[in-house]
Amino acid sequence: MNSNSYIPATSPTMYFIGVTTSQSSIMKVFPKWTKALNLDATIKGFDFVPHSPDEDYREVVEFIKNDPQSLGALVTTHKIDLYNACKDMFDYLDPYAVQLGEISSISKKDGKLCGHAKDPISSGLALENFVPDNYWEDYDGDVLILGAGGSALAMSIYLIQEKFGD
Repeated sequence: MNSNSYIPATSPTMYFIGVTTSQSSIMKVFPKWTKALNLDATIKGFDFVPHSPDEDYREVVEFIKNDPQSLGALVTTHKIDLYNACKDMFDYLDPYAVQLGEISSISKKDGKLCGHAKDPISSGLALENFVPDNYWEDYDGDVLILGAGGSALAMSIYLIQEKFGD
């Protein structure tokens, strides 16, 4: 992308930084969320090829940071590359973003640009939704995580929390 593609938003806008954003289900789901939550916001996609140049990631983050109507972004395929290219541009990085070296969510709070890694949280909430209460204590449950990608890392980080014991 180039800076000519970044037109300041005329209303509160969230962005989706991905590869083929127009084909993503979030483009259909987000408007329903805004209606259900009574939010005034739209969503717009920015498509990048995987492993785009650092300058491209920096340009989109700079745009979001400086545009008053740009609220933030969801980041998918580019989480690690965006983190590596732009981590110095954020006023705040949450502990998961630093630990995983990725940014899956960009937000603004009190004039600060914030980067977050939400996968450990969303993976953990999904797990808690189907694992019965007290499962770990009642059954002395174990976990086997296969893989070494982002989902496996997110779930591992979630499960090493003190509340799960040793």
